[in-house]
Amino acid sequence: MTIRKLLVRTPVWILLIITAGLMLFPIVIALLGSFKTNLELTTGATVFPLKWQFQNYVEAWNKADFSGFTFNSVYVAVFTTIGTLLVAAMAAYAVDRVAFRGKKLFIFLQSFTLFISIGAVVLKPQFNLMVAIGLQKSLWGVIIILISAHATAFFMIIGFFRGIPKDLDEAALIDGCNFYSTFWRIILPLLRPALAVVALFTFRNAWNEYILPLVFSLSRPDLQTLPVGLANLRYGAGAAVENQLMLAGACISILPMLIVYIFANRSFMQVTAGSVKG
Repeated sequence: MTIRKLLVRTPVWILLIITAGLMLFPIVIALLGSFKTNLELTTGATVFPLKWQFQNYVEAWNKADFSGFTFNSVYVAVFTTIGTLLVAAMAAYAVDRVAFRGKKLFIFLQSFTLFISIGAVVLKPQFNLMVAIGLQKSLWGVIIILISAHATAFFMIIGFFRGIPKDLDEAALIDGCNFYSTFWRIILPLLRPALAVVALFTFRNAWNEYILPLVFSLSRPDLQTLPVGLANLRYGAGAAVENQLMLAGACISILPMLIVYIFANRSFMQVTAGSVKG
């Protein structure tokens, strides 16, 4: 039986190792490249740096104003995540628990946004909308637009709602809770694994967003986020390409995402929630 299990599991482990290697390869190359000189990086003669250039990180941090760009990125990512969780969770709760007119149309419109990607076509109307409400020179314009694209989070959360029995709602109503307190006090705590998974993906998407912060920071360079600032690192004095600084900055920008993943890892693996009422 042991030999049979080894024969069955060995191909699976080989496939997993190859997949992990392919996924980690670009990260390892970027990390090693961040310690090279620009000449080494351009020629690609060696895999490991001939001399480790630790000053690349210091220069990238100072040149790109990483403290300001990091604050802007954290600001956008945190508030986008909080807003998306609230909007998507409340929308999923209403759709799953309440029968209302236009429910199927609402679900259709949400799913419609998942399969139709119009990209930059909507940038102008989105920007004009933010101009109309006076948020064209604020990061809140970016945050509101990112929160509005919550269809993926909505469907992820509604999938978890189907695993929560409606008997809990009825028991809560009998105990004196209304519709809203049932959501906040009973249902929402059971959604913690789902919310953690959604928060991880939402934070990642907001952290990596490039086009929207670029458009909204054209007249306000102080509002640039890390992806926009990293793009500016590519060219130095005299328009000389400095890829080593951009790679160093990219490696620095990965750290917050790793921290978020570490904290959300347990909930990411635990994709079901249950409860017992006695």
